[in-house]
Amino acid sequence: MTDKEDSGRYFEPYPEAGWTLGEGQTNFEKHQQYKEDEGEDKWAPFGNEEEWGLAEWLVKSLGQTKTDEFLKLPITQNRTKPSFHNNQSFLQKVDALPHGPAWNCKKVSIKGNWTDENGQLLHEDLELWTRDPVECIKELIENPLFKEYMVYAPSRAYKDEAGSKRIIDDMWTADWWWDKQRELPEGTTIAPIILASDKTMLSQFRGDKLAWPVYLPIGNIAKEKRRQTSACATILIGYLPATKLDCFTSDARSLGGYRLFHHCLSLLLEPLIAAGQDGVDMVCADSLIRRVYPILAAYVADFPEQCLIACCKENRCPKCLVAANERGDLLNSLMRDPELTKEILERQRSGQHPVEFDEYGLRAVYKPFWADLPHTDIFLAFTPDLLHQLHKGVFKDHLIKWCLDIVGETEIDARFKAIPDYPGLRYFKKGISSIKQWTGTEHKEMQHVFMALITGAVPSRVLIVVQALLDFCYYARLHMHMSESLDALENALAVFHAHKDVLQELAVREHFNIPKLHQLSHYVQSIKLFGAADGFNTELPERLHIDFAKEAYRASNKCDYEEQMVLWLQCQESLFWRTTYLEWVAAHRFDIFHQVVIILPPDPHVSELPKCLRVRATPETLPSSSGWKPGSPKRFDMALVSSDGIQASKALLTLNAAVHVAQVHVLFRLPHQFGAYSRPLAYIEWFTPFREPDESSGLHQISRSTRHLRRNSPVIHVDEIIRPCHLIPKMGQSVNPTWTSANVYELASEFYLNTFIDLETFCMSTTST
Repeated sequence: MTDKEDSGRYFEPYPEAGWTLGEGQTNFEKHQQYKEDEGEDKWAPFGNEEEWGLAEWLVKSLGQTKTDEFLKLPITQNRTKPSFHNNQSFLQKVDALPHGPAWNCKKVSIKGNWTDENGQLLHEDLELWTRDPVECIKELIENPLFKEYMVYAPSRAYKDEAGSKRIIDDMWTADWWWDKQRELPEGTTIAPIILASDKTMLSQFRGDKLAWPVYLPIGNIAKEKRRQTSACATILIGYLPATKLDCFTSDARSLGGYRLFHHCLSLLLEPLIAAGQDGVDMVCADSLIRRVYPILAAYVADFPEQCLIACCKENRCPKCLVAANERGDLLNSLMRDPELTKEILERQRSGQHPVEFDEYGLRAVYKPFWADLPHTDIFLAFTPDLLHQLHKGVFKDHLIKWCLDIVGETEIDARFKAIPDYPGLRYFKKGISSIKQWTGTEHKEMQHVFMALITGAVPSRVLIVVQALLDFCYYARLHMHMSESLDALENALAVFHAHKDVLQELAVREHFNIPKLHQLSHYVQSIKLFGAADGFNTELPERLHIDFAKEAYRASNKCDYEEQMVLWLQCQESLFWRTTYLEWVAAHRFDIFHQVVIILPPDPHVSELPKCLRVRATPETLPSSSGWKPGSPKRFDMALVSSDGIQASKALLTLNAAVHVAQVHVLFRLPHQFGAYSRPLAYIEWFTPFREPDESSGLHQISRSTRHLRRNSPVIHVDEIIRPCHLIPKMGQSVNPTWTSANVYELASEFYLNTFIDLETFCMSTTST
């Protein structure tokens, strides 16, 4: 194990992933630089902070008609006097704000099998709204607000230093990323794409308006951040056509829908083919450039949509080849194979009619959207669906119903009414039998009390079944797994299958050939591949429907609504972008210094006078656009620092165990909102302790220190800096031709401490302890 976190985890990082190619600028940094170059106020194009606040309120609270009415009020024009006088001029300013990747509308024409009165086949012209998924990934991976939650390389996490107790939680600790990294050139960065799609109703009580959003987060962002809808760590990349397909006869409509879905997703995801094959240079949240390979890793969808994606019938498993009538048994069936599936579909298209086409329960979709996506196994990509498979499916639709059939509604309701109060626990004062509309939260609330509630009301053998399924629900919901919890998950399912026959004996169930029940057999494999199941729950897409579909639809005039929805969302996105940019600016409003001056006491071996030295921390500046002001390179000096927190004035001027090398990146003082803290601070990157001197040169060897797979970068007090020092890269027999004076500190991995840089350093090295 090479790294340890404060939580007691030990990490084995993948050795050749996430390499950096240099420094870049995030969108926030580019925007800040642009405003400085143009001399613009940070509130522009709005006049000041108050006008910006008014703009936020108008976009969030009023529609376009009401905005126009408000801006034309005499009190608004005469007293408030904003720089925009009507809705049109206001929207021009909003449009001038930065926003995410642009929207495009693609026309899709489908020809059905119905004919009109002239014998011509009917057709429908549809709209597919898309955004470039590669640009959306860039938007996510470079967002500075995700910097502390971003990972660029896989790693194996362990509870013990010996590496015998594996931990799996986030995607980067699971197996898929590690295994996939081996297929790519060394040093590259994978952006594991997580797609989610789900058709949703837009209109309430009347009408039949539908939307089919497609969402995209990436596995580089920690799942705790991805789950926060307010963090906007998931981007809407498209609206698929949600049509009734009236140009098809009823018997052909389902297959027509399958083909339309795959054709539209092929158009939407087409940019991922080249990007996944060759990689794309992207500026990341830490302002460093990496070669990123965006690869579809996981797909979050409910069961019918999984079958749609897998090109299989809904009476079959979209992940494996279990027979249609054997899904009620605990079998270890072969997984579906993408290459074999493509071959079977192609043979079916060419008229060969392979027997596997029917045996595997396939639909005649000859161009699946995933066919050309590199490094993608779409069947493995389906992740556990805790909401529909566990809470709504196995627990509510089956386990609750079985127990109601055994005990009766009256007794079950009476037991729920008798549950004692507990802080935060939902109390079902009328029981559960009369509830028509359930939520995932209510299912989980029922699970909290169901085991004790049902005890005594059902035979003991039924209790074993109940406990096994509840155990499975709880183990599947864990945010972190070890081998013990995964074994317990498998054991709970095995116990259920071993005792489920009691439900048939009681005439509660005739068979267990239940699709959602079969899906539980794939949970352990998915968790080992992609991480804990809470990172892929369909509850998040359903919550996102409110912001990205339903609210956008309400803001439209309900006619040609998708175009209006896109424009409204772009307006909201511009507002959010500017708000987060201002938060980022405020968080970075520090007093920044470009150097610290250190006065060393006289060393009698060298001089009788004190010596004045500088440690610089100056970023690169580019030449002005006019050419009058030249640029200057970045200078982040190396320094000897007291590693035990002792002030430099009290530290011994020797190379001992309490003195480490660090690179100084920022010198600053905290702003007033952090309280009265007068001591200036430094943001540094540690190097490792000094190793034994090189046998040939006698120079001490060091390398960069890492923590949690990132450079070990603390903030220290400036007075802990002892003096500047100089490092020279370990060049070997021939120097790397890409190294320059400006980039060698970033590209080299091993360094020598140059003890000959001056007499004082030489004397320190000769008296090291």
